[in-house]
Amino acid sequence: MSFLPKPRMHHPDLHTNALGLTRRDYEGAISTLCAGCGHDSISAAIVRACFELDIEPHRVAKLSGIGCTSKTPTYFLGASHGFNSVHGRMPSVLTGANLANHDLIYLGVSGDGDSASIGFGQFAHSIRRGVNMTYIVENNGVYGLTKGQFSATSDKGAKSKRGVVNSDEAIDMVSIALQLGATFVARSFSGDKVQLVPLIQAALRHKGAAFIDCISPCVAFNNHDGSTKSYDYVREHNSAMNYLDVITGRDEIVVDYAPGTTEIVTQHDGSTLQLRKLSQDYDVHDRVAAIAFLAERHAAGDIPTGLIYVDPEADDLHGYLHTSPTPLNALTDSELCPGSAALEKLNASLR
Repeated sequence: MSFLPKPRMHHPDLHTNALGLTRRDYEGAISTLCAGCGHDSISAAIVRACFELDIEPHRVAKLSGIGCTSKTPTYFLGASHGFNSVHGRMPSVLTGANLANHDLIYLGVSGDGDSASIGFGQFAHSIRRGVNMTYIVENNGVYGLTKGQFSATSDKGAKSKRGVVNSDEAIDMVSIALQLGATFVARSFSGDKVQLVPLIQAALRHKGAAFIDCISPCVAFNNHDGSTKSYDYVREHNSAMNYLDVITGRDEIVVDYAPGTTEIVTQHDGSTLQLRKLSQDYDVHDRVAAIAFLAERHAAGDIPTGLIYVDPEADDLHGYLHTSPTPLNALTDSELCPGSAALEKLNASLR
Protein backbone atom coordinates (compact mmCIF):
# COMPACT_ATOMS: atom_id res chain seq x y z
CA MET A 1 0.00 0.00 0.00
CA SER A 2 1.29 3.45 -0.89
CA PHE A 3 0.79 6.57 1.19
CA LEU A 4 0.30 9.99 -0.35
CA PRO A 5 2.34 12.76 1.26
CA LYS A 6 0.60 16.03 2.00
CA PRO A 7 1.56 19.09 -0.08
CA ARG A 8 4.62 20.88 1.27
CA MET A 9 3.26 24.33 0.50
CA HIS A 10 1.01 26.01 3.05
CA HIS A 11 -0.24 29.46 3.94
CA PRO A 12 2.63 31.62 5.26
CA ASP A 13 0.50 33.03 8.08
CA LEU A 14 -0.32 29.71 9.76
CA HIS A 15 -0.16 29.96 13.56
CA THR A 16 3.10 28.71 15.08
CA ASN A 17 3.95 27.38 18.53
CA ALA A 18 6.90 28.27 20.77
CA LEU A 19 9.21 26.19 18.55
CA GLY A 20 8.18 28.11 15.44
CA LEU A 21 6.39 25.05 14.07
CA THR A 22 2.91 25.00 12.58
CA ARG A 23 0.30 22.30 13.12
CA ARG A 24 1.17 21.03 9.64
CA ASP A 25 4.64 20.14 10.96
CA TYR A 26 2.98 17.59 13.27
CA GLU A 27 0.93 15.89 10.57
CA GLY A 28 1.81 12.82 8.49
CA ALA A 29 0.68 11.29 5.22
CA ILE A 30 -2.86 11.54 3.85
CA SER A 31 -5.09 9.00 5.59
CA THR A 32 -6.32 5.97 3.67
CA LEU A 33 -8.86 5.02 6.34
CA CYS A 34 -12.61 5.17 5.70
CA ALA A 35 -13.97 8.70 5.40
CA GLY A 36 -15.39 9.69 8.77
CA CYS A 37 -13.40 7.07 10.70
CA GLY A 38 -13.00 7.98 14.35
CA HIS A 39 -9.35 6.96 14.21
CA ASP A 40 -8.60 10.00 12.04
CA SER A 41 -10.15 12.20 14.72
CA ILE A 42 -7.80 10.65 17.30
CA SER A 43 -4.84 11.29 14.99
CA ALA A 44 -5.94 14.93 14.69
CA ALA A 45 -6.20 15.13 18.49
CA ILE A 46 -2.64 13.79 18.85
CA VAL A 47 -1.41 16.36 16.33
CA ARG A 48 -3.10 19.18 18.21
CA ALA A 49 -1.91 17.92 21.61
CA CYS A 50 1.75 17.75 20.54
CA PHE A 51 1.55 21.09 18.73
CA GLU A 52 0.11 22.85 21.77
CA LEU A 53 2.64 21.20 24.11
CA ASP A 54 5.51 22.48 21.91
CA ILE A 55 6.91 18.95 21.61
CA GLU A 56 9.75 18.52 19.14
CA PRO A 57 8.49 15.82 16.73
CA HIS A 58 11.86 14.04 16.62
CA ARG A 59 11.63 13.45 20.39
CA VAL A 60 8.57 11.22 19.95
CA ALA A 61 8.73 7.47 19.29
CA LYS A 62 5.38 6.18 18.01
CA LEU A 63 4.74 2.45 17.93
CA SER A 64 1.87 0.24 16.80
CA GLY A 65 0.89 -3.35 16.06
CA ILE A 66 -1.54 -4.62 13.43
CA GLY A 67 -5.03 -3.41 12.46
CA CYS A 68 -6.78 -0.25 11.30
CA THR A 69 -5.49 1.54 14.40
CA SER A 70 -1.93 0.49 13.71
CA LYS A 71 -1.97 2.29 10.35
CA THR A 72 -2.70 5.61 12.04
CA PRO A 73 0.87 6.54 13.14
CA THR A 74 1.54 7.13 9.43
CA TYR A 75 -0.99 9.96 9.58
CA PHE A 76 0.54 11.99 12.43
CA LEU A 77 4.00 13.18 13.51
CA GLY A 78 5.67 12.40 10.21
CA ALA A 79 9.02 13.68 11.52
CA SER A 80 9.08 11.41 14.58
CA HIS A 81 10.55 7.94 15.12
CA GLY A 82 8.17 5.12 14.22
CA PHE A 83 7.95 1.34 14.43
CA ASN A 84 5.10 -0.92 13.31
CA SER A 85 5.43 -4.24 15.14
CA VAL A 86 3.68 -7.57 14.60
CA HIS A 87 0.17 -8.24 15.88
CA GLY A 88 -0.15 -7.63 19.61
CA ARG A 89 3.58 -7.15 20.23
CA MET A 90 3.75 -3.37 20.32
CA PRO A 91 4.03 -3.15 24.15
CA SER A 92 7.17 -5.31 24.36
CA VAL A 93 8.86 -3.43 21.50
CA LEU A 94 7.99 -0.14 23.22
CA THR A 95 9.34 -1.44 26.54
CA GLY A 96 12.65 -2.42 24.96
CA ALA A 97 13.01 0.91 23.19
CA ASN A 98 12.18 2.78 26.40
CA LEU A 99 14.81 0.88 28.38
CA ALA A 100 17.43 1.67 25.75
CA ASN A 101 16.62 5.38 25.53
CA HIS A 102 14.44 7.04 28.17
CA ASP A 103 14.99 10.49 26.67
CA LEU A 104 12.27 9.96 24.05
CA ILE A 105 8.52 10.39 24.52
CA TYR A 106 6.83 7.04 23.90
CA LEU A 107 3.40 6.87 22.29
CA GLY A 108 1.82 3.46 21.68
CA VAL A 109 -1.29 3.30 19.50
CA SER A 110 -3.26 0.08 19.42
CA GLY A 111 -6.74 -1.32 18.85
CA ASP A 112 -9.13 -3.45 20.85
CA GLY A 113 -8.19 -6.50 18.76
CA ASP A 114 -4.48 -5.77 19.00
CA SER A 115 -4.50 -5.16 22.78
CA ALA A 116 -7.52 -7.04 24.16
CA SER A 117 -7.04 -10.28 22.21
CA ILE A 118 -3.70 -11.46 20.80
CA GLY A 119 -1.75 -8.76 22.66
CA PHE A 120 -3.64 -8.91 25.96
CA GLY A 121 -0.69 -10.36 27.87
CA GLN A 122 1.71 -7.85 26.32
CA PHE A 123 -0.63 -5.01 27.30
CA ALA A 124 -0.89 -6.33 30.86
CA HIS A 125 2.84 -6.60 31.48
CA SER A 126 3.70 -3.19 30.03
CA ILE A 127 1.09 -1.60 32.30
CA ARG A 128 2.05 -3.45 35.48
CA ARG A 129 5.74 -2.66 34.96
CA GLY A 130 5.03 1.05 34.85
CA VAL A 131 6.64 1.75 31.50
CA ASN A 132 6.76 5.51 30.95
CA MET A 133 4.45 5.80 27.95
CA THR A 134 1.13 7.01 26.62
CA TYR A 135 -0.86 3.94 25.56
CA ILE A 136 -3.94 4.73 23.45
CA VAL A 137 -6.42 2.02 22.47
CA GLU A 138 -8.68 3.15 19.63
CA ASN A 139 -11.65 1.03 20.65
CA ASN A 140 -14.36 0.25 18.08
CA GLY A 141 -15.52 -3.14 19.39
CA VAL A 142 -15.05 -4.89 16.04
CA TYR A 143 -12.37 -6.18 13.72
CA GLY A 144 -12.71 -3.44 11.12
CA LEU A 145 -10.07 -4.76 8.70
CA THR A 146 -11.96 -8.06 8.48
CA LYS A 147 -15.40 -6.46 8.26
CA GLY A 148 -16.95 -6.28 11.64
CA GLN A 149 -16.62 -9.46 13.71
CA PHE A 150 -17.02 -8.91 17.44
CA SER A 151 -13.83 -8.03 19.27
CA ALA A 152 -13.07 -8.81 22.92
CA THR A 153 -14.37 -5.36 23.96
CA SER A 154 -17.77 -5.76 22.30
CA ASP A 155 -20.52 -5.60 24.91
CA LYS A 156 -22.52 -8.73 25.68
CA GLY A 157 -25.89 -8.43 23.94
CA ALA A 158 -24.57 -6.12 21.22
CA LYS A 159 -25.70 -6.91 17.66
CA SER A 160 -23.51 -7.03 14.59
CA LYS A 161 -24.55 -5.48 11.31
CA ARG A 162 -25.89 -8.92 10.37
CA GLY A 163 -28.08 -8.98 13.44
CA VAL A 164 -25.99 -11.56 15.29
CA VAL A 165 -26.05 -11.10 19.08
CA ASN A 166 -22.75 -11.19 20.98
CA SER A 167 -22.95 -13.80 23.76
CA ASP A 168 -19.51 -13.14 25.29
CA GLU A 169 -18.71 -10.86 28.20
CA ALA A 170 -16.69 -7.78 27.26
CA ILE A 171 -13.19 -7.00 28.44
CA ASP A 172 -13.16 -3.51 29.97
CA MET A 173 -9.68 -2.18 29.23
CA VAL A 174 -10.08 0.67 31.71
CA SER A 175 -10.89 -1.66 34.61
CA ILE A 176 -8.00 -3.94 33.67
CA ALA A 177 -5.58 -1.01 33.48
CA LEU A 178 -6.67 0.12 36.94
CA GLN A 179 -6.21 -3.34 38.43
CA LEU A 180 -2.79 -3.71 36.82
CA GLY A 181 -1.54 -0.51 38.43
CA ALA A 182 -1.62 2.06 35.65
CA THR A 183 -0.98 5.47 37.20
CA PHE A 184 -2.99 7.42 34.63
CA VAL A 185 -6.26 5.98 33.31
CA ALA A 186 -8.80 7.71 31.10
CA ARG A 187 -11.55 7.05 28.60
CA SER A 188 -12.78 9.36 25.87
CA PHE A 189 -14.66 9.48 22.56
CA SER A 190 -13.03 10.21 19.23
CA GLY A 191 -15.69 12.80 18.41
CA ASP A 192 -15.11 14.80 21.61
CA LYS A 193 -11.85 16.66 21.00
CA VAL A 194 -12.69 19.15 23.73
CA GLN A 195 -12.13 16.30 26.16
CA LEU A 196 -9.69 14.10 24.25
CA VAL A 197 -6.96 16.66 23.46
CA PRO A 198 -6.26 17.67 27.07
CA LEU A 199 -6.36 14.01 28.14
CA ILE A 200 -3.66 13.18 25.59
CA GLN A 201 -1.65 16.20 26.70
CA ALA A 202 -1.86 15.14 30.34
CA ALA A 203 -0.91 11.57 29.45
CA LEU A 204 2.12 12.70 27.47
CA ARG A 205 3.32 14.73 30.46
CA HIS A 206 2.65 11.96 33.00
CA LYS A 207 5.57 9.92 34.34
CA GLY A 208 4.58 6.27 34.31
CA ALA A 209 2.08 4.10 32.47
CA ALA A 210 -0.67 6.35 31.07
CA PHE A 211 -3.60 4.56 29.43
CA ILE A 212 -6.43 6.07 27.38
CA ASP A 213 -9.32 3.95 26.14
CA CYS A 214 -10.85 5.95 23.29
CA ILE A 215 -14.23 4.88 21.87
CA SER A 216 -13.76 5.20 18.10
CA PRO A 217 -16.74 3.93 16.06
CA CYS A 218 -16.14 1.92 12.86
CA VAL A 219 -18.16 3.77 10.24
CA ALA A 220 -18.46 1.10 7.54
CA PHE A 221 -18.10 -2.68 7.15
CA ASN A 222 -19.93 -5.04 4.84
CA ASN A 223 -18.66 -8.60 4.52
CA HIS A 224 -21.62 -10.83 5.34
CA ASP A 225 -23.31 -13.70 3.49
CA GLY A 226 -25.75 -12.46 0.91
CA SER A 227 -23.93 -9.23 0.16
CA THR A 228 -22.80 -8.68 -3.38
CA LYS A 229 -20.12 -6.35 -2.11
CA SER A 230 -18.45 -8.88 0.18
CA TYR A 231 -14.89 -10.04 -0.43
CA ASP A 232 -15.99 -13.65 -1.05
CA TYR A 233 -18.70 -12.70 -3.58
CA VAL A 234 -16.48 -10.29 -5.52
CA ARG A 235 -13.56 -12.73 -5.66
CA GLU A 236 -15.84 -15.48 -7.00
CA HIS A 237 -17.30 -13.27 -9.75
CA ASN A 238 -14.50 -10.86 -10.59
CA SER A 239 -11.90 -11.61 -13.26
CA ALA A 240 -10.03 -8.36 -12.80
CA MET A 241 -6.35 -8.43 -11.85
CA ASN A 242 -6.99 -6.16 -8.82
CA TYR A 243 -9.58 -6.28 -6.04
CA LEU A 244 -10.90 -2.90 -4.95
CA ASP A 245 -13.33 -1.94 -2.21
CA VAL A 246 -15.28 1.34 -2.36
CA ILE A 247 -16.71 2.77 0.86
CA THR A 248 -19.14 5.67 0.86
CA GLY A 249 -17.89 8.71 2.78
CA ARG A 250 -19.48 9.55 6.10
CA ASP A 251 -19.50 12.72 8.16
CA GLU A 252 -17.45 12.83 11.37
CA ILE A 253 -19.49 12.36 14.54
CA VAL A 254 -18.84 15.21 17.00
CA VAL A 255 -20.23 15.78 20.51
CA ASP A 256 -19.71 18.42 23.18
CA TYR A 257 -21.49 18.02 26.52
CA ALA A 258 -21.06 19.20 30.09
CA PRO A 259 -19.30 17.27 32.89
CA GLY A 260 -21.63 15.11 34.98
CA THR A 261 -24.14 14.71 32.15
CA THR A 262 -25.08 11.85 29.84
CA GLU A 263 -25.14 12.14 26.05
CA ILE A 264 -26.80 9.72 23.61
CA VAL A 265 -24.74 9.63 20.39
CA THR A 266 -26.34 8.16 17.26
CA GLN A 267 -23.91 6.29 15.00
CA HIS A 268 -23.98 6.08 11.20
CA ASP A 269 -25.75 2.71 11.26
CA GLY A 270 -28.49 3.96 13.59
CA SER A 271 -27.08 2.38 16.77
CA THR A 272 -26.38 4.58 19.79
CA LEU A 273 -23.68 5.13 22.40
CA GLN A 274 -24.64 6.36 25.86
CA LEU A 275 -21.71 8.46 27.13
CA ARG A 276 -21.39 9.94 30.60
CA LYS A 277 -18.76 12.58 31.35
CA LEU A 278 -17.29 12.52 34.85
CA SER A 279 -18.51 15.26 37.18
CA GLN A 280 -16.23 17.99 38.52
CA ASP A 281 -16.24 16.60 42.10
CA TYR A 282 -15.09 13.12 41.07
CA ASP A 283 -11.96 12.02 42.99
CA VAL A 284 -9.38 10.90 40.41
CA HIS A 285 -6.88 9.78 43.08
CA ASP A 286 -8.91 6.87 44.53
CA ARG A 287 -8.17 3.67 42.58
CA VAL A 288 -10.65 1.49 44.52
CA ALA A 289 -13.44 4.05 44.14
CA ALA A 290 -12.67 4.29 40.41
CA ILE A 291 -13.14 0.53 39.95
CA ALA A 292 -16.41 0.63 41.91
CA PHE A 293 -17.58 3.65 39.91
CA LEU A 294 -16.94 1.88 36.62
CA ALA A 295 -18.96 -1.14 37.72
CA GLU A 296 -21.81 1.07 38.94
CA ARG A 297 -22.02 3.07 35.72
CA HIS A 298 -21.70 -0.07 33.57
CA ALA A 299 -24.74 -1.51 35.35
CA ALA A 300 -26.60 1.71 34.53
CA GLY A 301 -25.68 1.42 30.85
CA ASP A 302 -23.30 4.39 30.80
CA ILE A 303 -19.81 4.66 29.27
CA PRO A 304 -17.90 6.94 31.64
CA THR A 305 -15.43 9.26 29.91
CA GLY A 306 -12.77 11.58 31.27
CA LEU A 307 -9.78 11.17 33.56
CA ILE A 308 -10.70 8.14 35.68
CA TYR A 309 -7.57 7.75 37.81
CA VAL A 310 -4.14 9.36 38.21
CA ASP A 311 -1.28 8.97 40.67
CA PRO A 312 0.61 12.31 40.67
CA GLU A 313 3.55 10.77 42.56
CA ALA A 314 4.07 7.83 40.21
CA ASP A 315 7.47 6.49 39.21
CA ASP A 316 8.31 4.53 36.05
CA LEU A 317 10.19 1.35 35.10
CA HIS A 318 13.57 3.10 35.09
CA GLY A 319 13.00 4.28 38.65
CA TYR A 320 12.02 0.80 39.79
CA LEU A 321 15.05 -0.83 38.12
CA HIS A 322 17.53 1.97 38.98
CA THR A 323 18.81 2.03 35.41
CA SER A 324 21.55 4.25 34.10
CA PRO A 325 20.60 7.94 34.05
CA THR A 326 22.32 8.11 30.65
CA PRO A 327 20.53 6.46 27.70
CA LEU A 328 22.33 3.31 26.51
CA ASN A 329 23.01 4.79 23.09
CA ALA A 330 24.90 7.66 24.73
CA LEU A 331 27.21 5.55 26.95
CA THR A 332 30.94 5.45 26.11
CA ASP A 333 32.96 2.28 25.53
CA SER A 334 34.58 2.58 28.96
CA GLU A 335 31.17 2.85 30.60
CA LEU A 336 29.78 -0.12 28.67
CA CYS A 337 32.90 -2.23 29.38
CA PRO A 338 34.20 -1.04 32.78
CA GLY A 339 36.66 -3.96 33.16
CA SER A 340 37.14 -7.11 35.23
CA ALA A 341 37.11 -5.33 38.59
CA ALA A 342 33.61 -3.99 38.00
CA LEU A 343 32.47 -7.44 36.82
CA GLU A 344 33.87 -9.08 39.94
CA LYS A 345 32.10 -6.52 42.14
CA LEU A 346 28.80 -7.22 40.35
CA ASN A 347 29.25 -10.99 40.68
CA ALA A 348 30.05 -10.63 44.36
CA SER A 349 26.85 -8.70 44.97
CA LEU A 350 24.86 -11.61 43.56
CA ARG A 351 26.46 -14.33 45.69
